[in-house]
Amino acid sequence: MNAPRRWTKSAAVLGFTAAALLAGSGIATADEWPPIPNYPSPSVPFETKGFLTPTDPAYWNPLLAENRLTSPYGTSTRIVCTAFHGVLTGCWQADAQGYPHKLVALPFDFPNVTGSSMPGGGAQHFVYPGFIPGI
Repeated sequence: MNAPRRWTKSAAVLGFTAAALLAGSGIATADEWPPIPNYPSPSVPFETKGFLTPTDPAYWNPLLAENRLTSPYGTSTRIVCTAFHGVLTGCWQADAQGYPHKLVALPFDFPNVTGSSMPGGGAQHFVYPGFIPGI
């Protein structure tokens, strides 16, 4: 009776250890900053803070076609983007520890209702991954 109980305890400890390792691996695996391409290239990564955030009153103006960012960090942490002819093609933002995370580009610049006829579809709205459930 003692051996099965010891086996059950060992299996439980191993299970909890495996679960902790799997859960912790998601935190440790951040994205990477965008690579610097071989020159000459029209799309070179650059640092920017040029986003409207929910704390800016202009963020909520549906007639303003400007890039928006919904993030728990606002623009307080490092943001690196790539662009082609002035249209953002991707952005990454550092978390509180400095690890990069690729921002999710929404299919439209919510709450903006104008600007879709601009080159490249106009301004974009980026969201920090996991900040809004389902995005």
